[in-house]
Amino acid sequence: MATAEQPCYTMIFESSAEYPSASELRTALEKGSDDVKLEALRKIVVSTINGNPQPSLMMPIIQFVMPSRNKQLKKLLHFYWEVCPKYDENGKLKQEMILVVNAIRNDLQHPNEYIRGATLRFLQKIANESELLEPLIPTCRACLEHRHSYVRKNAVFALFSIYREFEHLIPDASELMSTFLAAETDSTCKRNAFIFLAHCDLRKAVDWVLGNHDNIPTLEEGLQMSVIEVVRLDCKSEPTHRARYIRLVFELLNVSSHAVKYEAATTLTLLTQNPAAVKASASTLISLIIKESDNNVKLIVLDRLETLRSKHGHILDSLIMDVLQILGNSDMDVRRKAMSIVLSMTSSRNVEEVVQFLKKQLLRTQEQAAEFDKASEYRQLLIQSIHVTAIKFSEVAASVVLALMEFLGDSAGSSSSSNTASTSTALDVIAFIREVVDKFPYLRSGIFDRLVASLNDIKSGKVFRGVLWILGEFVGAEDSYPSPSSAAEAIKQCVEGIRTCIGDIPIYVDPTQEENSADDATVPKEAGGGKPKVLADGTYATETAYTAAGPSEFRNEKARPPLRTLILGGDFFTGTVLAATLTKLVLRFEGLCSQQAVSNTLRAQAMLIMTSIIRVGHAKSSPAPGAPLVQIDEDSTERIMNCIQTLSELTGQAKVDTDHEETIVKEIFLKDTKKAFERMIGAQEKRAAEKREAEASHKGSAVQVDDLLSFRQFSKKGADQDLDYDEDLGRATGTTDAREDFISNLSRISQLTGFSDPIYVETYVKMHGFDIMLDVLLVNQTASTLQNLCLDFATLGDLKIVERPSVYTIAPHGFQSIKATIKVSSTETGVIFGSILWEGPNMSEACVILNDIHIDIMDYIKPAYCNEAQFRSMWTEFEWENRVNVHSTVSDPREYLKHVMKSTNMSCLTPEGALSGDCDFLSANMYARSLFGEDALANLSIERTETGTVTGHIRIRSKTQGIALSLGDRITMASLLKYPIAQKDSKPLSA
Repeated sequence: MATAEQPCYTMIFESSAEYPSASELRTALEKGSDDVKLEALRKIVVSTINGNPQPSLMMPIIQFVMPSRNKQLKKLLHFYWEVCPKYDENGKLKQEMILVVNAIRNDLQHPNEYIRGATLRFLQKIANESELLEPLIPTCRACLEHRHSYVRKNAVFALFSIYREFEHLIPDASELMSTFLAAETDSTCKRNAFIFLAHCDLRKAVDWVLGNHDNIPTLEEGLQMSVIEVVRLDCKSEPTHRARYIRLVFELLNVSSHAVKYEAATTLTLLTQNPAAVKASASTLISLIIKESDNNVKLIVLDRLETLRSKHGHILDSLIMDVLQILGNSDMDVRRKAMSIVLSMTSSRNVEEVVQFLKKQLLRTQEQAAEFDKASEYRQLLIQSIHVTAIKFSEVAASVVLALMEFLGDSAGSSSSSNTASTSTALDVIAFIREVVDKFPYLRSGIFDRLVASLNDIKSGKVFRGVLWILGEFVGAEDSYPSPSSAAEAIKQCVEGIRTCIGDIPIYVDPTQEENSADDATVPKEAGGGKPKVLADGTYATETAYTAAGPSEFRNEKARPPLRTLILGGDFFTGTVLAATLTKLVLRFEGLCSQQAVSNTLRAQAMLIMTSIIRVGHAKSSPAPGAPLVQIDEDSTERIMNCIQTLSELTGQAKVDTDHEETIVKEIFLKDTKKAFERMIGAQEKRAAEKREAEASHKGSAVQVDDLLSFRQFSKKGADQDLDYDEDLGRATGTTDAREDFISNLSRISQLTGFSDPIYVETYVKMHGFDIMLDVLLVNQTASTLQNLCLDFATLGDLKIVERPSVYTIAPHGFQSIKATIKVSSTETGVIFGSILWEGPNMSEACVILNDIHIDIMDYIKPAYCNEAQFRSMWTEFEWENRVNVHSTVSDPREYLKHVMKSTNMSCLTPEGALSGDCDFLSANMYARSLFGEDALANLSIERTETGTVTGHIRIRSKTQGIALSLGDRITMASLLKYPIAQKDSKPLSA
């Protein structure tokens, strides 16, 4: 009988210029050697796959190729019998196929075991052709008794393939396989027979498992995997033998095969929720992660371990030290995944052990940096993990914070890459210290002493700014010290430490003044006189020594303090942070100390340092040998001058201020910055809580009070989803969650021709992974038959047509549905266009040009998230930038930001706290990632004008030009419908 659907094959390119004619192929088959016949048959197979079967050559192949003993020809013949048309136009089996069946029977009885096995493998591919297979069943059954295992194992699977399609051809399949399994000794044959038996009669397969219970741990890996699958299937339908299965699976946890151990560990947790079984399963998974060499396998098993931990709570907490051993792996993805599991398993009972282990690993990365692969990245991961643990469990904060402060000076690496990585590590330490001093006031005193002592070891401006902010914000706070006098003393020590880190004041000396001082220094100076001496003539004389000092003695760059080096190098942003820190310390000191002279001295020192920074910024020549001349920017100058003005105008005589302006200024310096920090921490904690809540709601689905109760004992066979491989796979791939939305489907229909055209064409465009599926509907609106109708598509962009067009015939007022697949290779605006050709009455040719189909790239772009360091790194690295100028009538910048995020599917990386408040300026970073792994970055910088409109620009950066242009066009098109946007300009950054 003819099959309803023909099998699908991969099209193979063939050159029409080199392809021989049918007569040439016939001659080659008749008179050629085996090599010539092999080449001719190969061309016939390729032609048949590509839609040109050439049925006239079937008989020459039967006559001249089939009798050959050449094994390559026999193998290629199997390919030909698989793809050639076996039925005539009426759906009946061709007469020539009788000869083919006879030849296949002869090969199944051939004395050579390779030919028998290859023929049996061929039968598996034509298992849906019952008329061909029915005469061959007895011969296949006879092959089960062949002496060679290669023949027997292929005979089992050949019969299995036939049984799955036509059970009536092998009615005694279960008895046949039971007998075969009892007598068979080869492990592969037993595995194949057991799979067959489990498919045709699960009860008998279960009886075999129970009868061979003691021998299963010693069997071959493939058979053990099949046994585990049968165990899952049987427990799903009949849990009678669950206890025996649990003991069996426990024994399989100790076999040598990693695949069997993984499946056994997974199955054990589905059979029982006993804590001992859960721990045994988790221990097996952990040992697999440690012993397995493939990092992809490690990540898969880690995902399974994470799922196990999320389901069983704190049962696995005792295994946390075993999980920590996974950190010895060199792959950072494995380390990150393992660390996330460790942090979720950490509790108050084991936090001390976890922290001790992490500290040891941290010391190893410092001592053996050359031996560790990606040591700085691993060190950063360890510091972030210790940070999270210490904040969550306050009892260990004191023991780790001082240890981590040793990494503040890590930014003095020799190379730029090591500098960057070490600076990131030090910044993580600063973030940790900042949160500790905010949440644990009793630790502040010791932390401040260590911070001040470590100032001379810091080389990075970013790290300096973080340390200075901490010192200015918390040193001298009354809740950190037992008395005001101790707080004032701490401020004096902090200022002295900063003064030491800067060096001599002024920081910069004008060259003309330096020359004058140098001339004065070259004049011999009397160093002092010794005791009077008696000369030979009896008179007294005084011995005097002369020294000359030059300015070169003070130009030793290596001995220059680090903060002084940064300021002389043009880092005026750090200078502004220093000025704000000194201002906070002085204002706080005046409220604690009643001695006006001491306060004035501290104030004078701070103002002198600030004026020195401004003088460096206004220098007309390079302030340091070999350093570039960098002028201070207006913002930094204004900020430092505000600090100088604050210190010069505010008085500290009264402890309780009566002047309203002074109160406001002090509140700005001493309280507002602390409140801003608390808002930032609160926003981070709120975002983390929302993420945890979203994950919890995603894991546990809510059950309504009126939902039906499901009893597994009363449900059908497929009710227990946990033991169903197919549904497991469906949930993993997301296919079970797919729901078609009728309204959404209607929005994807595109009209390709007009209603007055001879043919009306519309298509439904569906995005499916990396493919675009076109379901085209053609309607013949004429009273004539349209013959040889061909629908031809072409593409523009990174789109590729997968299927060749076919020829159709449509009856008068008839319908025809055509499906086409288009492969997408990148996120770039694509266009599909095409035409329809057909033959109308009197063989006249006609043509209709179809409307273009524009592919929406938003189906391939999803919101994504990254941290600030990753965003800046990608922003510097990416080559293409598309700048879209904004001139919009919208009055609210935040509303425009939401509009851009919605139209581009990008997520906003700028914290909500930074976007809050009433301001006419808005700057935000956005990020998205395509299904093809392409990253897209965007920076929105807009301001509200006096007329109430919004102006500015959007800069889009990506590694390739396509996604940058596509997103820019998307913003332009979306905004034209709502807000007018002006021109865009895309260019490589180097241009």
